[in-house]
Amino acid sequence: MGTITTTDGTEIFYKDWGSGEAIVFSHGWPLSADDWDTQMLFFLHHGYRVIAADRRGHGRSSQTDGGHDMDHYADDLAALTAHLDLHDAVHVGHSTGGGEVVRYVARHGESRVAKAVLISSVPPLMVQTEANPGGLPKSAFDDLQAQLAANRSVFYRALPSGPFYGFNRPGVEPSEAIIENWWRQGMMGGAKAHYDGIVAFSQTDFTEDLKKIKVPVLVMHGEDDQIVPYADSGPLSAQLVQNGTLKSYPGFPHGMPTTQAETINADLLAFIQS
Repeated sequence: MGTITTTDGTEIFYKDWGSGEAIVFSHGWPLSADDWDTQMLFFLHHGYRVIAADRRGHGRSSQTDGGHDMDHYADDLAALTAHLDLHDAVHVGHSTGGGEVVRYVARHGESRVAKAVLISSVPPLMVQTEANPGGLPKSAFDDLQAQLAANRSVFYRALPSGPFYGFNRPGVEPSEAIIENWWRQGMMGGAKAHYDGIVAFSQTDFTEDLKKIKVPVLVMHGEDDQIVPYADSGPLSAQLVQNGTLKSYPGFPHGMPTTQAETINADLLAFIQS
């Protein structure tokens, strides 16, 4: 593990384990690189080099008050890949991390990128607009910000206890350890970064970014995703990229890399090896 300092003075924490073909993981809001522990250990044991960073304002990175937008997220990722001199890397993003990957590839080019994977990801656009009538109303995201501002700790218990992992579905047994780990990661980060991040992940339009991407892209999305609804995300992203494959998972929740890790890891491995 280590840190890099970006051009605006933000310190970014990252993990870098193993050797071989590099897989770079971008985490979701408001979590940290730790959310990829299961995937990183799995691919490490399969002979890959695995890398994951804490986004600015998240985890162990600087709790800066600015730069909480997709351009800065992408630029921070570019700074990390340049620092590590990565080539032919596979980039895997979950949720907000999927938006980060899309903006990074579109903004910085594909010279260091072999493939990309978008898991339960926010592109093309989450918020409802005239051009995106299937999106969620802006009031839904305003409410998230209001809950965060009122009591972040309470909010960060409620979200993983319910819709994030589908623990609110009939017959699904909640895992207290998973809920507590989500809360732990969230509370490590900064409230300002997380508050601004809601705007970043919900209002950024990735349509033109997706159209620029030529490398193979696997889009993985659970059909019971209560955070980033399936119909307005996964299928549209897979169509917009130039070489996309959609893999849908009936009944799987937003946090499926954690609750359905065995299935997700196997499908990731098959795509990376293909």
